[in-house]
Amino acid sequence: MRSITIALVAFACVFLLTWHSTDPAAAKESGLLLIEIDGEIDPLTADRIARGLDEAHDSGARLVVVELDTPGGFLDSTRDIVGALIASEIPVVVWVSPAGARAVSAGTFIAAAANFAVMAPGTSIGAATPVASDGGDLPETLTRKISEDTRAFIRSVAQTRGRNVEALEATVLTSRSYSSQEAADLGVIDFVADDLDTLLSSIDGRETTTAAGPVTVDSADLAVKRLDTTLLERALGVLTNPNVILALFLIGGLALVTEFALPGMVGPGILGAILLVLAFVGFFNVPGSWVGVGLIALAMALFYVETTAPGFGVWGGGGVVSLLLGSIFLFGNFLSPSDFPEPRFMANPVTIAVMTGLAIAAWILFIRAVRSEGGTSSGYQSDDEIFLEGQWGVATSDLAPSGTVWVANKEWSATTAPEVLIKEDEEIRVTAVYGQVLRVEKLDGVP
Repeated sequence: MRSITIALVAFACVFLLTWHSTDPAAAKESGLLLIEIDGEIDPLTADRIARGLDEAHDSGARLVVVELDTPGGFLDSTRDIVGALIASEIPVVVWVSPAGARAVSAGTFIAAAANFAVMAPGTSIGAATPVASDGGDLPETLTRKISEDTRAFIRSVAQTRGRNVEALEATVLTSRSYSSQEAADLGVIDFVADDLDTLLSSIDGRETTTAAGPVTVDSADLAVKRLDTTLLERALGVLTNPNVILALFLIGGLALVTEFALPGMVGPGILGAILLVLAFVGFFNVPGSWVGVGLIALAMALFYVETTAPGFGVWGGGGVVSLLLGSIFLFGNFLSPSDFPEPRFMANPVTIAVMTGLAIAAWILFIRAVRSEGGTSSGYQSDDEIFLEGQWGVATSDLAPSGTVWVANKEWSATTAPEVLIKEDEEIRVTAVYGQVLRVEKLDGVP
């Protein structure tokens, strides 16, 4: 336990220290910075593009190319990216590539916001009609409200970059999609390019407008540098996995409950706190639901109450139900629609079943261990080699069945048989030792 705790603390320290880290090579002029985006548009994507634009500016790059392949994403993140592209003082090319790639829904807005929108042969763009997170239709009133907002958004982007407003607006109104050649013919994009060399030669000498004013693109003989992936981005890539977040919440919550039920063990408390911090880091970067978090927290509270009540009763049963519901509702945008069509975001049902089952099994074993007859150690307390088994003492709180006792000039966490209630100030005797936890019985009637 101690080694695990130390390892997690070390990971957390490195995580925090690298939060704003950048590649030292960023200071070296690259000429062209290539940012690869492959996947959903989310807050991490927006942060990556913003970091890339900052790095390009600091390194004196003359051009930024965003190689894009996305099935869609979230409106807030898309707005952040569009704003960053339009505010860039360096010309930006969004290149939908390689063959078979797509710029669907949110990707359509991002491509349209670039100084130059380019597609590789065999790619597609469009289908930006708002739908629910499960891919179904939204209620008519809500559809009209969101559709009007996204139509105004795409019109504004198209007008800013001089693109075909009607063709882009049709991607919102009728979910229209275009092949690369169709998009070029309609003025949705600027041209089609097979590869990066063709792209660069095609824009060389063209004029465009950036936040710094008119610019003539000089893309000849540019040294290409790919935007690195930082330790933070790699860590968040793991931590934002819904299955990982669910596991961190459940394991961290159970560890904290163990610390509350058996105070003085320290290890579970530290481990639980670290795991919950990591869970929330991931949770704040995904479309999660506070309803799920609340249900999981309620489950942990009910499990704690179960440790103070004999047997496995209504508290434990309620905790199981709450834990299962919390795992289901933790993700998925069940209470609000998504802004754009995107893959459903939720923990895998198999993961939910397995993690819930393991959490329940671990908790049942824990309760049985602290309530079972007999000890798990020799009766010695390791720090000062005091033999505790058989020692007499006094209860410093009610034990029903868990609480605290005073034995050998020290206060200990203690537990007794489920059917026994030991009141504060009653005398007790130690019958077994579980590390820092004592099992005790009433002194009355003890021979």
